[in-house]
Amino acid sequence: MTAITLNLRPTLTLTDEQFEQICRANRDLKLERTAQGELVVMALTGGDTGRRNLRLTGQLWLWNQQSGLGEGFDSSTGFRLPNGAIRSPDAAWVRLDRWQALTPEQRKKFVPLCPDFLVELRSLSDELEDIQAKMQEYLANGLLLGWLIDPQMQNVEVYRPNQAVETLNQPTTLSGESILPGFVLDLTGILSMDN
Repeated sequence: MTAITLNLRPTLTLTDEQFEQICRANRDLKLERTAQGELVVMALTGGDTGRRNLRLTGQLWLWNQQSGLGEGFDSSTGFRLPNGAIRSPDAAWVRLDRWQALTPEQRKKFVPLCPDFLVELRSLSDELEDIQAKMQEYLANGLLLGWLIDPQMQNVEVYRPNQAVETLNQPTTLSGESILPGFVLDLTGILSMDN
């Protein structure tokens, strides 16, 4: 099953608070809101994708614990982008100074900024073009480094501001570059379909 997009306009325009209430009332669904106010209902992932995502977020968490440079987030975190969309990447990271600049109230709700770094992990139910469009949206809203990991195609697309998308075929590791200094993601069990 692919994501279902519901166009609510012109009948209904969801405020952040109303969208948050819908998410709380439907905890078994993964929901996002586009910049145009559409409600996106995404399919839950299967075991392979969940396993891959845990390996990914675990490595990001460990690096962040050791570096202390920011805050990491899992796939259940909503980010309210400057364009008004509310998105939830599979893994995300925000520099510590940006996180600390938020008020305690802002930290409790959808995070009102675009992550500095994020990862989207393609599952069997994801349309590649949809995820690529989301990656471009993140870039347009301030993303500094993004990875689209695609186990089906055995590649990773690297997104950076003002640069063409770089496609890496069957890489074994990924570097966090200057955005996540010293972070190297081991793709064992994440990129390959047979692990």
